[in-house]
Amino acid sequence: MNRRQFLQTGSAAALTGPALGFPTIIPASVLTGNRTGRPAPSDRVTVGLIGTGRQGYGQNLQGADLKSIGARVPGLLDVPEAQLVAISDVDSWRMAKAKATIEGHYAKATPGSSFKGLSAYRDFREIIARKDIDAVMISTPDHWHVPMGILAARAKKHVSCEKPLSLSVQQGRLLVDALTKYNVVNRTDSEFRSVRPQNQAVELVRNGRIGQLQKIEISFPSDPTPVPAQADMPVPKELDYDLWLGPAPYVPYTDMRVHTPFDILKRPNWMRVDTYAQGMIANWGAHYFDMAQWANNSEYSGPVEVFGKGEFPKSLWNSMINFQVMYRYANGVEMTCQQTLTSKPGIKYTGSTGWILVEGFPGVLTSSNPALLTSKPQEGELDLSKTLWDKPDFIDAVKTGRKTLEPIEVGHRTISISQIGLIACQLGASTGSPGEKLVWNPEKEQFVGNNAANALLTAPLARKEWIM
Repeated sequence: MNRRQFLQTGSAAALTGPALGFPTIIPASVLTGNRTGRPAPSDRVTVGLIGTGRQGYGQNLQGADLKSIGARVPGLLDVPEAQLVAISDVDSWRMAKAKATIEGHYAKATPGSSFKGLSAYRDFREIIARKDIDAVMISTPDHWHVPMGILAARAKKHVSCEKPLSLSVQQGRLLVDALTKYNVVNRTDSEFRSVRPQNQAVELVRNGRIGQLQKIEISFPSDPTPVPAQADMPVPKELDYDLWLGPAPYVPYTDMRVHTPFDILKRPNWMRVDTYAQGMIANWGAHYFDMAQWANNSEYSGPVEVFGKGEFPKSLWNSMINFQVMYRYANGVEMTCQQTLTSKPGIKYTGSTGWILVEGFPGVLTSSNPALLTSKPQEGELDLSKTLWDKPDFIDAVKTGRKTLEPIEVGHRTISISQIGLIACQLGASTGSPGEKLVWNPEKEQFVGNNAANALLTAPLARKEWIM
């Protein structure tokens, strides 16, 4: 039975239940290094890439080199078991650039050929409608993640989705419910769990090297200076602006709301507009809160209290800045996160007998006891040194039916921490005070006894037909 026959029988979907305990960490040689040539076409996972902007074209398609730790983060083109067959983007210039890159890569893999087998669509629904596509990689602005993920799940496509996954706790739960209902393999697309300095710190904490975990301190990098409102501009001819907006309310086009035309490397402007994203507390929180949850062994739950304050610029770029948020877990662990004008990314774990700090990305480890950093896991302890990277992990999970290392339920729980922290800060800003401590029930995903806070768990969408 080849891969496509396996998928068509439904056997792969039947193996995705969380109680089955399939391994989430397998040797990298399963997917790379120890094979002769590429698998036959019938044994490759066919993939549609939705979104070819900075993250889609760069990290998700081509990967990246982390020279400081001597590691290669593989993109989809680096995974021999994956076959990109279609891409989609509302910006035709970006899509053409990605198409040329993909076709050039596959042509080189087959000497003497001129590969032209990639379809390019303006409307992502063309990808979802194709029955010959097994999986989708969603690399769009954040406000599109949930609608696209739900539509893909309904079409029985396996889903890997960029983080942050959603704009509200309710949206995230809708996505998880759809993936569960249609029983498709799914992954939160984040490489942090595979970066050795990051997962080594988790490994040391989970193996008790600093005693009982007591405190987690997170620092997020600073944001660019907010920009004032811009005059309305003509929509560039290469951009389908209405489809870019999608489920978001209609507003006139400006490039500082969307992305800089003809520049695929620049940080997109929408990341600072709260209609489409939620700023650094979500963008970096999707990484660091995930590490914190993993280290605290609470990745399917969350904190029980939250308190915070932050600033909300009155400008086009209006995402929260200069914030401090505090959380408490039921096991007594306290977690803080902050962003200032000069802050750098990092996470510090403090236990009853010491601490471990991971500064920057990919990360430099230091510890109150430097000998910890060279210690090896003992038999029966957690060993994360062979963790697969995100793309190989997803593709292998599609082929075998096992759970991925970071299912979207886990990513949803992670970004929920960002969202309840943001709500705590929003309530404080609305009253002109630092706000009050909110009690959170992670099982029910509701605040306890606070209707105003619960009302913010749903992100309003002007065009709800995209998500319902």
